[in-house]
Amino acid sequence: MVSLIRNMFGNVLKTNSNLYFAVLTGCLRIAKESIFTGLNNFEVLSVLDVQYDEYFGFTDTEVQDMLNYYDLSGHYTEVKEWYDGYQFGNTEVYCPWDVICYCKKLYADPNTKPEDYWSNTSGNAIVRRFINRADSQTKNDIERLIAGETVTKEIHQELTYNELDSSIENLWNVLFTTGYLTQKGKTAENQFRLKIPNLGVKNLFIKQIREWFRQTSRQDGDTLNQFCNAFSEQNPAPATVTF
Repeated sequence: MVSLIRNMFGNVLKTNSNLYFAVLTGCLRIAKESIFTGLNNFEVLSVLDVQYDEYFGFTDTEVQDMLNYYDLSGHYTEVKEWYDGYQFGNTEVYCPWDVICYCKKLYADPNTKPEDYWSNTSGNAIVRRFINRADSQTKNDIERLIAGETVTKEIHQELTYNELDSSIENLWNVLFTTGYLTQKGKTAENQFRLKIPNLGVKNLFIKQIREWFRQTSRQDGDTLNQFCNAFSEQNPAPATVTF
């Protein structure tokens, strides 16, 4: 597969006289696979780079203009709570897919409630693997994230395929680069304060934790109910004990 992709990129991107420039998009920058052997004139821009940071999502001004155009400005607060919060470089942006999907449904039905459209396009298996492999420290970090706090983690954007799922530290990297977490500042070299970006992703984490807990605690219904009610009542103490 690597050989196929390498040859395709070489023929399409470098030796193609009909191509002026190309843009490749993706979530993860995969290193040490030699996919881009022979392509030494391309530039990588990640979620941490400032250049073009406003083009990776909708800015607040663009979202307000869109809502005003469709007479949906009264829904601005909920749109911001559910779909804003992604930090690209120095700019905070909204998830464009979520905003478009919600506005489309809202325009057809004013009673439509917000939902997480973006995460429904994938299986969210990475979040489930992250929760399954969480040690006590990681579980504490997850609780802090759900409570709206930040956690500081070391981020390395260049990983091999074999490294993506090899440790809990690398899973933090994957969650960050794929949009389940965003950064709210740098504390040291490669150390970033990570945060759940919005209500949509927060609900996804809670859903995955509940599903994990149901599978591991089917025999104890009282404990399960106590755990689930802790999130609804925004009381972390019971969840801390059981999780």
